[in-house]
Amino acid sequence: MEAFNSLWRALGWPDGLAVLLFFAGWAGYASFASKRSLLQPSVLASTNRERTRWMLQSTYRENRVLDGVVVQNLSTSPSFFASTTILIIGGLLAVLSSSERASELVREIPFAARSSVLVFDLKVVLLTAVFVYAFFRFTWSLRQYTMGALLVAAQPDYTHYSSAAQREAFASRAGRVMGLAAEAFNDGLRAYYLAFAAVAWFFSPWAMMAATAGVIWILYRREFHSEVLQALSE
Repeated sequence: MEAFNSLWRALGWPDGLAVLLFFAGWAGYASFASKRSLLQPSVLASTNRERTRWMLQSTYRENRVLDGVVVQNLSTSPSFFASTTILIIGGLLAVLSSSERASELVREIPFAARSSVLVFDLKVVLLTAVFVYAFFRFTWSLRQYTMGALLVAAQPDYTHYSSAAQREAFASRAGRVMGLAAEAFNDGLRAYYLAFAAVAWFFSPWAMMAATAGVIWILYRREFHSEVLQALSE
């Protein structure tokens, strides 16, 4: 508790409030999106429905090479982002190792907030933490796509399904795995979006609060009111 009080005093109430609103907005929107998708289809929920249909169609195909290719293509996106995130984390750690010089450079940026080296380090640490979280979500997505590929490869020949119930049971299980992989990838992308709000902290805590609200609004519009969602819902 004493450490928290010391950190709060070092930050000051505007910066502390900005950080609290950042995490509250992130966690709050993630919970809201999960519950809202049960009442109103989201992009993720709509694509998950298509994934289940895809897995059901694979049970009727004699040659499933196409399905394997699609899974491989889907896994390239989290693989690319995971590799990119590692480079970003490395760059941020390099900034931390020379925080005094980096802080002086940031002060020269127009409209950038003048802050102590400690506060500057906290800003970089926050940004690093966001990308570390994104890295774990991207790599978990990649592993889940691998598990989905195993399910597709291990399913019996299309002639061995004796009933529609068996096909639907497999489609539900495999589609669920693919959906979880997509959800983990979506979480990683959400972290990338919110990283822009964290970058705004270098300018001022008020800019960070505004950026957090703006990013969450963009995420909401794209997940629940985008044109691609309308096309998927038709």
